[in-house]
Amino acid sequence: MALAGACRECVLRAKLGHSRSGAVLLRLRFRSWFADLSSIRPALTGTKAFLRCSSIVLMFDGLFKCRPGQSSWQLCEDKGMARQMDPDDLNPERIVTVFGGTGFLGRRIVKRLLERGFTVRAASRHPARVPLVFSSITRMPEAVEADILDASSIGSAITGSQAVVNAVSLYVEHGVQTFERVHVKAAADLAAASRDRAIDQFVQISGIGSDPQSDSNYIRARGRGEGAVESAFPGAFIVRPAVMTGPDDAFLTTIVRMIRLLPVYPLFGDGGTRLQPVYVADVAEAVSRLIDGRTQGSSIFEFGGPRIYTYKELLREIARQLDTHVKLMPVPFAVWNALAGVAELLPAAPITRNQIDLMRQDNVAAIDAPGLKELDIEPRDIDEVIRVIEQRRRVGSLSSPA
Repeated sequence: MALAGACRECVLRAKLGHSRSGAVLLRLRFRSWFADLSSIRPALTGTKAFLRCSSIVLMFDGLFKCRPGQSSWQLCEDKGMARQMDPDDLNPERIVTVFGGTGFLGRRIVKRLLERGFTVRAASRHPARVPLVFSSITRMPEAVEADILDASSIGSAITGSQAVVNAVSLYVEHGVQTFERVHVKAAADLAAASRDRAIDQFVQISGIGSDPQSDSNYIRARGRGEGAVESAFPGAFIVRPAVMTGPDDAFLTTIVRMIRLLPVYPLFGDGGTRLQPVYVADVAEAVSRLIDGRTQGSSIFEFGGPRIYTYKELLREIARQLDTHVKLMPVPFAVWNALAGVAELLPAAPITRNQIDLMRQDNVAAIDAPGLKELDIEPRDIDEVIRVIEQRRRVGSLSSPA
């Protein structure tokens, strides 16, 4: 019945020409059908990183890629963060379209916006995934089919929106999906389309360290993308998170796994690169507050966690919380570049030279850049994430055959 209702809404929206008023009426009429989809609770499998046979490949595959994981991330990221929604806050006219809304950060942004009373469209090339990703929440986002690489498909997805969020990211190039195409041209196209439709706010998710002058293709594209968005949509919010963590991430989760598995843990260089890991739910809450009008005067934000670690210190802190010992081995960047050059010849490279470039530079929020504090958010450290990762591991071991 729920799926039939969803299909019926699609047909009626088409007949109404996707007009704003028609979409509002249909959402009010058929929201309960979408909510019924929450009863479909498929068992989500772990990330591809944990299915690979090589433990070293596991580590690098997870270090730079964030993928959806199991639903137990909710155990810790909901506590004390989102404002409780009053029924009077529900306003179908407050529409936000999120591109990349099923991704690691994007789906948290969608959830926070729903909790604030916004009507949210999750724009994706695979809209059928939306009900699966959000099966555990009461209010469902609208699943909208759109490809950010196809400028002709984004117009209908954003029409009538109050705000648009671009949370699409690319870590490894594949065919036409290049850093320049995704992070520069597609971002600029989306920003321009939002400006042409008189949308109030545009949020571009970038990253700390983005630099249009960088020698790294990835870092340079992120920096150029910021400039392209600012030119196409003056006043756009540029959000630069540090490396993000969460109970279903592929950063801390992989490090925890590898520290338990490897007798010796290889460092990038001497392990002196500084990192400021930030909790993904804190970043999502910050984005929702920007859209909800919690700040004035600033357009570029850098979000980091409460502590700055060197990479070596981070590994030792994780080992301490796991009550174990880690033996660290420095590995020169020249060796990593050689390994990455060979890895790039594989169909699915576990590590690339662009990713090595990311570990050459500090990933720390600028002191003079507005961040979580300016949005009244107290950032959470990695200890809570590690506890949930370990919780999941113990539950998994108890359920495994003896």
